Amino acid sequence: MALPRATTPLRSLVLAALGIVFGDIGTSPLYALQTVYSADHNAVAPTPLDVYGVISLVFWALTITVSFKYVVMVMRADNDGEGGILSLTSLLRRSMHGPRSPVIVTSLGIVGAGLFYGDSVITPAISVMSAIEGLQVVNPGAGELVVPVSLVILTVLFASQRFGTAWIGRAFGPVMVVWFATLAALGIPAIAAHPQVLLGLSPTYALQFAAQRPFIAFIAMGAIVLTITGAEALYADMGHFGPKPIRFAWFGFVFPALIINYLGQSALILTDPRAIDNPFFHLAPDALALPIVVLATAATVIASQAVISGAFSVSHQALHLGIIPRLTVRHTSLQETGQIYVPVVNWLLFAGVVVLVAAFRSSASLANAYGLAATGTLVVTTTLYGGLARRGWGWPLPKVALFVVVVGVLEIGFLGANITKIPHGGWLPILIASLVITAMTTWRWGAALVRERRMELEGSLDAWLAQVDAGAVQRVPGQAVFLHINKETVPLALKEMLRFNHVIHEQIAIVSVQVDNVPHVRHVERVTITDIGTASDGIVAISIRLGFNDSQDVPHNLEWSHGLCADFEFDAEQARYFLSVLDVHARPGGGLVGLRKKLFVLIGRVAGSRADSFRLPPSRTAILGGRIDI
Repeated sequence: MALPRATTPLRSLVLAALGIVFGDIGTSPLYALQTVYSADHNAVAPTPLDVYGVISLVFWALTITVSFKYVVMVMRADNDGEGGILSLTSLLRRSMHGPRSPVIVTSLGIVGAGLFYGDSVITPAISVMSAIEGLQVVNPGAGELVVPVSLVILTVLFASQRFGTAWIGRAFGPVMVVWFATLAALGIPAIAAHPQVLLGLSPTYALQFAAQRPFIAFIAMGAIVLTITGAEALYADMGHFGPKPIRFAWFGFVFPALIINYLGQSALILTDPRAIDNPFFHLAPDALALPIVVLATAATVIASQAVISGAFSVSHQALHLGIIPRLTVRHTSLQETGQIYVPVVNWLLFAGVVVLVAAFRSSASLANAYGLAATGTLVVTTTLYGGLARRGWGWPLPKVALFVVVVGVLEIGFLGANITKIPHGGWLPILIASLVITAMTTWRWGAALVRERRMELEGSLDAWLAQVDAGAVQRVPGQAVFLHINKETVPLALKEMLRFNHVIHEQIAIVSVQVDNVPHVRHVERVTITDIGTASDGIVAISIRLGFNDSQDVPHNLEWSHGLCADFEFDAEQARYFLSVLDVHARPGGGLVGLRKKLFVLIGRVAGSRADSFRLPPSRTAILGGRIDI
């Protein structure tokens, strides 16, 4: 049984959160301002007007989008401790009415999830490469090492995911403490040498920059958004630690360190305009350049971990919302239910990251592809949160409008600036998101078709029970558990067993596992039993209600049925389990519908074993079924 999160001291959770949650946003200083002043944005000049305008935009982007929107506001959308765009979607769906409203909300959630996956592929590639590129500051000839060293580091990171995030948090937490302390330590001397840079914290400089150089400021926003990438991963990882440790870490440590470092880089650019080629590493004294590269590499590995953990969380929620097929999900912690490992997602992300590193070969080349997915996700999250505040929490319309305007105007500006990068690499996250969205919507559509065909094949449960009660079916000793979701039809495995063996067990439980749009359901509320036959025929229907972050261990959950029904007493040592499995085939045919059916069948091939998901004992589990053509 998972222990409550409260058993872990707050100090330990804050340290672990530093090791997992803030890696992405915490390593943005490596490449964000470098990208602003790069050749692709060469109209942004190292002059006081532009530098003060840029640092002002950076400060207020972090303040409004991360501090206000996510850390203060969005984390209130706490779905029983869980966060992420699909958790937010679930909360809003429960407050909506009307036949089309939940569909629209789910569609927005799918779009947001698709964009998040696009971000999850790009972040590890750009983060690790940006750190390894620091070797070129130490040795200009080290450029050839960037790709192979990055690939080795990323391979080790993805291979270690199966061991869980708990040890990663413990190991990387102290590293991130050193990292954020280093960010501040590097920035302070440069600020002291040019204290006027502190004027850039005033919003008037952002407004002046936008007024005097509107087009340049707009293009610059496409790179400034890199300072807030990781905000959505921060919310998605909330289930690992809870909101309180994340808020403590952000306001007490992360936010101040980031601002000090960005101010330091800006001060350095004003003092020495030649530093724009890599302002972060130029902040470091020459003697410390190599140790800083090593530390930055460790920090970017942690940045990658933040989005990988977030991708696992989003995938787990998507699975239980029925928008992806059943995947193997492994819980990696006995203390924290949110710590999971999804092998298929892990290796798909790894394959995508390897392709990007090999294809783009530098963080500067990949920067144009970075940001569009993140800004799209920001806008979707703001839309969903505004809807939840209005429909779910009853906020007055002016209050909702104020939130949407304050946050949304800035985010739409970021999104618009990134749209201009589509021809230069911005198409990549759109492509990834489109593939994910197509897969999710196809799975929902195909699953509905299969359910309809399956009901025809299974037949009425009431008619079958009448046949049993009439004594037309022979019974044999034993207890059989049939996993079956539809309470109105006969499990295929039960029909097939009767057709082949001409007998059924004396005790039969038709078990349905229902996953609600909440993360957790209390153990004592999970199991209900209904005697669906006669009072003494030993046939019952058992419903197991779970949250989308609860374990689907059926034998364990059935233990909670003891004493609930006199006609059935679960026997954990003797029960036999039967699964109904359908072999789905696409009918021959062309057109988009035919292609979609073939895609649905293909996606279904990656589904994990239901026997493994339900933790059924292999020696006492049988799989029976039939074929369906769609």
